[in-house]
Amino acid sequence: MNSTSDKALMMKVKNGDLDKLGLLFERYNRPLYRFFYRMCKDGQVSEDLVQSVFERLLKYRESYSGNGQFSTWLFSVARNAHIDHYRKEQRNGDSIEIDEERLEVDSDDPVAVHNKEAKQHLLELALDRLDEDKREIVILSRFEGLKYKEIAEILDTTEGAIKVKMFRAMKELRDLVNHLKDECSYE
Repeated sequence: MNSTSDKALMMKVKNGDLDKLGLLFERYNRPLYRFFYRMCKDGQVSEDLVQSVFERLLKYRESYSGNGQFSTWLFSVARNAHIDHYRKEQRNGDSIEIDEERLEVDSDDPVAVHNKEAKQHLLELALDRLDEDKREIVILSRFEGLKYKEIAEILDTTEGAIKVKMFRAMKELRDLVNHLKDECSYE
């Protein structure tokens, strides 16, 4: 096993070399933040959830077995942190605020920037309208680059079920984007 692989680093953390958690944080804090931000659209909550994931990695390091992909295990922990956060929030009666912050586009052509921003905005609106379970699968697959098999492990289901759910989610997402595009063209 490569000593700098994610699995090797986590095994070192498991065995007491807690400094290696910093390397894993450097590698995964941005992908985790993107995952959480796409799920909840709140920058502060996303940052808090990233911290929660790494606190859980430290707290439950003894349970890490090293089987399978590290990223699959990590996103399982992240998914559970997200679920726990919103269960707690629902019990406390807290309301969810949507942060309208958008991703920046790199380009000097104002028309290209506008078109890309408009498409991005439509996609984000459509993604927000998907059921949470469909949105989660789309985000894990298309934005975080996880394979269906890894997503199936995270969600404790079969790869075939994920393929079907992904197909349905993408069809619904396309329909939502087209519907939103039609709505925007009449405004």
